[in-house]
This record gives sequence, C-alpha cells and structure tokens, in this order.
Amino acid sequence: MLAGSGGNMSIRLDRDRVLITRSGVAKGRLTPDDIILVDPDGRHVRGDGEPSTEMLMHLFVYRERPDVMACVHSHPPYATAFAVAGIPLEADILPEVVVYVGDIPLTKYASPGTNAVPESLAPYVKDHNAFLLANHGLLTVGKTLEQALNRHETVEQLARILAQARQLGAVNRIPRTDIDRLSAIRRDHD
Repeated sequence: MLAGSGGNMSIRLDRDRVLITRSGVAKGRLTPDDIILVDPDGRHVRGDGEPSTEMLMHLFVYRERPDVMACVHSHPPYATAFAVAGIPLEADILPEVVVYVGDIPLTKYASPGTNAVPESLAPYVKDHNAFLLANHGLLTVGKTLEQALNRHETVEQLARILAQARQLGAVNRIPRTDIDRLSAIRRDHD
C-alpha cells in the first residue's frame, strides 16, 4: 500500500511529541533514522531530514481527536481508484468495516502538503476513522498504530471487493437492522 516513498505514518507519543516518517523515504525500508520527532505545532525536535509533507494533516487530526494516537496515509490502488473516480466507499457492504472502521467519507480535493488537506478533513474528522482523500489516497486513524494500519487494510479490502462486486453486477447491502447492531458493537469497543 505504500509504493515507493509515497505515504506517511505518525504516532503521538504524548501531548508534546509526535513521531512522523521522514519525507522521501520508502516506508517498507524504514530505519530509526527515518523517523522525525516534532512538537504539536510541527517544530522539528529531533532527527535528520524533513518530516513528511503531510505533517499538517497528521497534526490536525491529533488536535481535533484526543483519542487518536496514530495516523496512516497511503495511496492503496483500489481505495485510491474510488477516490479518483469520486465514488464513496459504503461501509454497509462488509460487517468488519461497520464494526472496525465505520463510515468512510470522501473529502473534497485538496492540494497535498497544504493547509487545504486539514480543511478538507474538518467536516468529518470528529466522527470518522477513515477518509478517502479525493484524487489523493486514504487516511486512517486509531488509538494505536496497529489499529490505524488494520483499518487501512480493511478499507483497501473493502474497495477491492466492492470493485469486483460491481463488475459482477450486484452490490448487496447489509440489512439496516444488522447495521444498527454492528454499529453498537463498534461504539462499545471504541
């Protein structure tokens, strides 16, 4: 999901420190030297190089969501294809998406690496754990890096299954009564 040097990840250590991947490095071959320590305002604290160009997006999420401790952003092929096509991913297709991720809003287009990205997240950030970034990719958040990564994989799996189901001609939705039950499970575990 993290092709080449695309994408970025971060972990909030505490209210004063955030670890974020260095700009321009392949995430599949990260070393400790590829992690930059910044403060909540994005000031460089420790590490060589520049933090990810999407640092503003990560810091915005942390400011708006005290419960979030990790963010993962990448350009996974199927989810990004939906984002490029302007087609939302419906959560009510797979039970695991309802339980572990919830609804996945499609944000308006925002120029990467600018304040426009956090602005595009603003209407959704408080109530969602995954975001399709129009013409850009996917952002998932969690209480841990593992949870954010699992959500990332779950959304990409949904996108892959949904694309294939559309080719077959039918997309059947989970009945509303079960959506309510599954959503209650998510609320109990969040």
